[in-house]
Amino acid sequence: MSLFAVTYSYAAGSDTGRDEHRPLHLEFLKTLNEEGTLVVSGPTDADGPEPGALLIIRGESTETVNATMEKDPFAQRGYVQRTVQSWDPKFGASRLDKSN
Repeated sequence: MSLFAVTYSYAAGSDTGRDEHRPLHLEFLKTLNEEGTLVVSGPTDADGPEPGALLIIRGESTETVNATMEKDPFAQRGYVQRTVQSWDPKFGASRLDKSN
């Protein structure tokens, strides 16, 4: 399994919808974490002009990670734009347990 950096930027005007659907979004992420797919995630620039999120995901390919992230309730409702890039950490946090 490889690691991928997934970045979310929030669609303009999606604040209310995100607030409403955040419990479903968090449940989705919790499930990914429990199954070992989601390594770590969290908001970026939460109080700034361009809030978003960064997620580190285990997957076979960019295509499989994109397919997984399409199941996110935020993605299904058009609240996020997403980028997926392969990521190969060299130092720190035991390289995020890449061997698993």
